[in-house]
Amino acid sequence: MGSRAVLALLAALIAAGASAAPPPRPSPAPRASPGSVFPVHLDEVHVSLSVRDAKGKPVTALTAGDFEVTEDGRPQTIQLFARGIDEGQDSAAAREALALDLGLLLDTSSSMLKELKLSQEAASRFLEAIPRARELYTIFFDEDIRVSRYDSENQQGLYDRIHAAKGGGNTALYDAIAVYLSRVQDGSGRKVLVLFTDGEDTRSALAYPDVVKLVRSGRVTIYAIAFGMYSGSRTLRPRAVLEQLAAMTGGRVFTPRASRDLAGIYDRILEDLAAQFVVGYISDNPVRDERFRKIKVTVKVPGLTVRHRTGYTPREDVPAAN
Repeated sequence: MGSRAVLALLAALIAAGASAAPPPRPSPAPRASPGSVFPVHLDEVHVSLSVRDAKGKPVTALTAGDFEVTEDGRPQTIQLFARGIDEGQDSAAAREALALDLGLLLDTSSSMLKELKLSQEAASRFLEAIPRARELYTIFFDEDIRVSRYDSENQQGLYDRIHAAKGGGNTALYDAIAVYLSRVQDGSGRKVLVLFTDGEDTRSALAYPDVVKLVRSGRVTIYAIAFGMYSGSRTLRPRAVLEQLAAMTGGRVFTPRASRDLAGIYDRILEDLAAQFVVGYISDNPVRDERFRKIKVTVKVPGLTVRHRTGYTPREDVPAAN
C-alpha cells in the first residue's frame, strides 16, 4: 500500500472517529439470554478475558455467574458467555464469539535488519503452533505497507512469503496498526494482533495518540513479540509504547533474545487463547459521545486475577478499507 493510499485511509478513519453527531439510537430490543445473538446496531460490547490463579496458571472452570462486569462503575448484565476451553459449544453465538481472526504485523524496516532472521523464524513457528484462524491478515511494513488476506483454506503459502521478506527503509508501525484495525473493525469473533517489531516508528502519518484512539474504539487484543529490547536506553520509548498497547487490550509483550526463547512465548500465547472467555453485554449508556468508557470484569472467586482490555470508545461505523 503506497503512502498516498495510507494517508487517505487514515484520514477517513480519523474523520469517522471525530464526528460530533451521534447516530440515531434504535428502539430498545428485548433482553437477550446468555448465548444469544446481539441485535444489530445496539451498543454491543464483547470482552475477551483470561483468568489466572495465584501461581499464574489459567483458570477455566468458571461460569457466567462467576463474573461481574461494570462499565464506568455501573453494573452490566452479561448476555453472552463463551468459554474457549470447551469443545463443541452448544450455542451458535458462543461459537461465533470465539472464532479467531488473526493479524500478523512483521516489521521489515532498517532498524530490524539485525533481528530480521529471528523475526521471520518467530512468525513461521507461531503460524505452525497456533490453531488455524478463520481469517488471517499479514502486513509487512517498513516505509510502505503490504497487506495480504488469507482464509482458513489458503494459509500454507504464507511461509515462503515470510522468509522471502527483505529489510530496509523507515518504519510506519502506527500506520500499519491502523490499516489492520480498519480491516477487522466489524464482525464477530476474537480479533488478535501479533506484532513482530522493535517498537520504533519513524515514518507514520498517524501520531501515537491517534493510534491509541483507534485501538480503544476496537476490540483487538495485541501481543507484541518485541526484538532488541535489551540493548540500551534507546529502547525505553518503544518498549513503553508496546507495553501500553498490550495492556490496554488485555495482551502481553514478550522479548525473545534467541530462537530458544520462542517456544515458551508461543506456549503462553496459545495458553491464553485456549483458556479465554468471552463475555458480552449491551451497554446501558445510549450516548455515543466519544468518551472512553472503563470496563472492569471481576471474578467472585477469591485469589484470581483477570486480564482484559481496559475499556472502549463508542464510535460510528467506519468504512472498511479497500
